[in-house]
Amino acid sequence: KQWYQRRVAITAGGVKGTTGTQASFLELFDGNHEKVEELDALVTKKAGFKQKFTITGQTYTRKVDAMVISTVAGIGATVNKFCTDVRLLANLKEIEEPFEKTQIGSSAMPYKRNPMRSERCCSLARHLISLASSPLNTAANQWFERTLDDSANRRIVLGEGFLTADVLLNTTQNILQGMIVYPKVIEKHIDEELPFMATENILMAMVKAGASRQECHEKLRVLSQEAGRVVKEEGQANDMLDRISRDDYFQPIHDQLSQIVDPKLFIGRCPQQVEKFIEEEVYPVIEKYAEKYAAAPSLRV
Repeated sequence: KQWYQRRVAITAGGVKGTTGTQASFLELFDGNHEKVEELDALVTKKAGFKQKFTITGQTYTRKVDAMVISTVAGIGATVNKFCTDVRLLANLKEIEEPFEKTQIGSSAMPYKRNPMRSERCCSLARHLISLASSPLNTAANQWFERTLDDSANRRIVLGEGFLTADVLLNTTQNILQGMIVYPKVIEKHIDEELPFMATENILMAMVKAGASRQECHEKLRVLSQEAGRVVKEEGQANDMLDRISRDDYFQPIHDQLSQIVDPKLFIGRCPQQVEKFIEEEVYPVIEKYAEKYAAAPSLRV
């Protein structure tokens, strides 16, 4: 969406002549300013732009390059964040990237299934993000209307920026289309952490039953620390709920514990939000560019 907005907002230089004054065109049209402006507008439209600069030098301001690459670098930041999360979740064994039958996860450790696509994306994304500073420096260091120290730099930065973004998007598409999810592992992790997450709900239930909030908070704090110690020092399962069910202080809510720790109570409107986001924001973009992305990208891993 941001790239589309940036693309629509790009302003053309138009035809301004060697110094931006349009003097040569004014001479060509025998001093007719209206014809000069008409030519400026026609060339802008013919080049595919919706607007043009009113005042510019021989070339458009190099700040345009900076804004374009900044938007492209934003793709790098998004992909880096997504692929970092994939790597973290893969480490927890909750998800995996697509993994080819003959793919080698590690040359040293045969059992490993490293998220190589995400690792590659994070590496390239850092490079793409780093490109954002270069056109800003170019724009900032131009002498007066323009100096030629912009040329070599922008030829590299613009090309590398778009090529790197293309690789990142293709690889991310490949990851998403072949991602493997392990619900049982996710369920196991929820069961391990939910008793701690539910302490606020347990606290509220006890207050409703007439307990002192401060006293209940202290009870839960002590039990949580004890349960945490068992998990971390002894490697045992989280027994927080067992401790609560054995403590007479919490007797008023013992018969409610299973309902209080129902995972569905902790997700709010997430399902509805995701469905609405996909329906209103994702599907329209997919439909708009369906022909370009009909075929799945092919990668060598």
